[in-house]
Amino acid sequence: QVQLVESGGGLVQAGGSLRLSCAASGPPFDTYTMGWFRQAPGLEREFVAGIAWRGGYTNYRDNVKDRFTISRDNAKNTVYLQINSLKPDDTAVYYCAARFLGTPTSRAADYNYWGQGTQVTVSS
Repeated sequence: QVQLVESGGGLVQAGGSLRLSCAASGPPFDTYTMGWFRQAPGLEREFVAGIAWRGGYTNYRDNVKDRFTISRDNAKNTVYLQINSLKPDDTAVYYCAARFLGTPTSRAADYNYWGQGTQVTVSS
């Protein structure tokens, strides 16, 4: 059983930056592919970025790949999401997710474990 705890969200002005963190505990972190998803009020949860368990392969939602960077530190059992040039449309609850091995797919159903989320609010 993997436990995931997100942090780093907050209220920022448009154009600012945030780094979200997701700390994992439980089974060996380096056997889990990690993903970030977000959900805005009234909308479906959507994939943002993913990183393979070895860290060498990443996957991004097309319309964020120039502003979002996912990374992981297996020694710290943590995955990060750097978000630059924040826009009001980035306002959402951001969730960290994990799946055993596998590729960082964009399908939420492929991920077995989820954190509680961290709120990101971008003011214009």
